[in-house]
Amino acid sequence: MDQGLIAYGPACELQQKLVQARKARAIPDVLLFCEHPHVVTLGRNGIREHLRAGEGSLEEMRVEFHSSDRGGDITYHGPGQIVSYPILDLAEHRRDVAWYVQQLEEVMLRATADFGVAAKRVKGCHGVWVETPAGDEKLGALGVHLSRWVTSHGFAYNVSTDLRYFDLIVPCGIADKRVTSLERALGRAVPMDQVRDRLVEGFASVFAREIRRCGGEELAEILRSAAPNADHVGSMMA
Repeated sequence: MDQGLIAYGPACELQQKLVQARKARAIPDVLLFCEHPHVVTLGRNGIREHLRAGEGSLEEMRVEFHSSDRGGDITYHGPGQIVSYPILDLAEHRRDVAWYVQQLEEVMLRATADFGVAAKRVKGCHGVWVETPAGDEKLGALGVHLSRWVTSHGFAYNVSTDLRYFDLIVPCGIADKRVTSLERALGRAVPMDQVRDRLVEGFASVFAREIRRCGGEELAEILRSAAPNADHVGSMMA
């Protein structure tokens, strides 16, 4: 489900509603997509000193700051970046956090390959990376949260992101690595909906789920009226 441009706070609130509904088995797995206005988020194990900008600079640039209960360190979200928040019950997949993180990486790797770019994993670093003459540059970052094996948060994939905003932070706490975007790697513009479609296809393949498109109004109605203990095995709403 594509939420379009949504502020970070309301996006987290929506995730929590979906998590509670998923725990109650009132909904199937849900795959949220969105973009955020400029925001810096700090994961639960993040280091505040990895924020290079002061509060005044963030306000001047109209960049919000939020602490988050996701894993990982510090990151930036903004227009031109596809953020995906999967709400999955891993009890119906595999109860293994490391496996889940690898699957999210695989989704991004497959989507990137569809555009002719060879992304890769880097040992000791989560996310997906592109090899450049200047060294490995990060294309997609991730940070997740699990509660009773139901997931929230997810990954951020740079399509046409203004990479200058990453100068506000030490991205993911890795000082000697740069960040890139799909458009930078390709040297041309890429429609966001095309990238989103590739990511949806990747989820369907990697998690072996049938994807059903769902609009915001439909999801709101499902949250209001869905009965617990429904049979949702093998399905996912996006």
